[in-house]
Amino acid sequence: MQIAQSVKAAGGRAFFVGGYVRDRLMGLSCKDIDLEVYGLAPQKLREVLADFGEVYDRGASFGVLGLRHSDLDIAMPRRESRTGRGHGDFDVSVDPFLSYEDASRRRDFTINAMMLDPLTGEILDFWGGRTDLEKKIIRHVCDATFGDDALRVFRAAQFAARLQAEIALATIEISRGMDVTALSRERVYEELVKALMKAEKPSVFFRALITMGHLREFFPEVADTVGVAQNPKFHPEGDVFEHTALTLDAAARLRGQAKEPVNFMLAALCHDLGKANASEVIDGRITSYRHPETGVPLAEAQLLRLTSNARTLAYVKNMVLLHMRPNMLAASLSKKKKTRQLFWESVCPEDLILLSRADAEGKLDAPYDSRYWDFLQERLKDYYACLERPMVTGKDLIQAGCKPGPALGRRIARARQLHFSGLEKNRALHQVLKEIPPEET
Repeated sequence: MQIAQSVKAAGGRAFFVGGYVRDRLMGLSCKDIDLEVYGLAPQKLREVLADFGEVYDRGASFGVLGLRHSDLDIAMPRRESRTGRGHGDFDVSVDPFLSYEDASRRRDFTINAMMLDPLTGEILDFWGGRTDLEKKIIRHVCDATFGDDALRVFRAAQFAARLQAEIALATIEISRGMDVTALSRERVYEELVKALMKAEKPSVFFRALITMGHLREFFPEVADTVGVAQNPKFHPEGDVFEHTALTLDAAARLRGQAKEPVNFMLAALCHDLGKANASEVIDGRITSYRHPETGVPLAEAQLLRLTSNARTLAYVKNMVLLHMRPNMLAASLSKKKKTRQLFWESVCPEDLILLSRADAEGKLDAPYDSRYWDFLQERLKDYYACLERPMVTGKDLIQAGCKPGPALGRRIARARQLHFSGLEKNRALHQVLKEIPPEET
């Protein structure tokens, strides 16, 4: 407000623009506040802003300024023209005296093209954004400029998911003809995470990409699940993609409980990728017995198209491998040693239980059996209690005469099995040394 007042005093006019205006009309809070200032030359704007703190170039090539120790973006109106295929390949010229309508023409969607005067509350809406927001329609602003930025395909998909909105047919058509292959994986991943973390039904993101013809470029492993049949007795919802979509939406209902929510949602996306190459018909029945194992390399390949984060890769691969086991052990009321061993193998036992629940809720054959949840939660408490008891360590084995090497690793693993079976430490150590004597190397 103070900046807007100072800009007005200097002969200009400031507006809230972009997502802040959209979210405000929806009654949502928005941490990202963007101001666009009209009627002041760049140097004059810097002088005005200097009264509020240290001014720096936040996006020099795009005419965006920032104030040190502030999240504010203060932009000047600009014209853009594409110079290449990359997301940043634009020729940008700042024009502080550009008309409001022409400046807003470069925005992606009508719901993001509204402008709000902080001082008067007046909203400038040249493209019908307010009506589209009320009707929940994602519509591009301008045919001539929308195709300049291929990332808008993925932004349309994530807005459709987040706002539970429909993408306008004209926007779908123009999106189908856009080339997205030059986009960086980081930008696509950013839009994916927004859909996974902010949408009530993240599946809409992927359904929208299918409609626009752009699922395969960055999500080929997910695309390969489309049309992969499942046993209708257990999966009346349809193919593997449909099950994955329902699982994603179930996971979204649980993500607030997850220890690592982004990774948890990615695991839900990737959990059944292995069915694409593990499914077969045996005695007239569709089966996919080894899909957790075959899904691990597919999950890795899919994720590497989006991120190189080591923790994300390790977490999701581990979840994909183990996702079937919690409900199987709960259904059979397995012994404690088995659930203890499973949780030990898991990178995050709490999230593994959540994933198994989302997987079960992502089907239409029967409702999730809450007894599974109660069983697994009780066993999780047992697991942590078990970890509190003294356990044979590598140091114990070395002190007993064992040498470092592969045999030591086998002894540690065996000692852990005995511990999870209930043997106290000294008895477990004695048993390990008896089965694999120290002199064996």
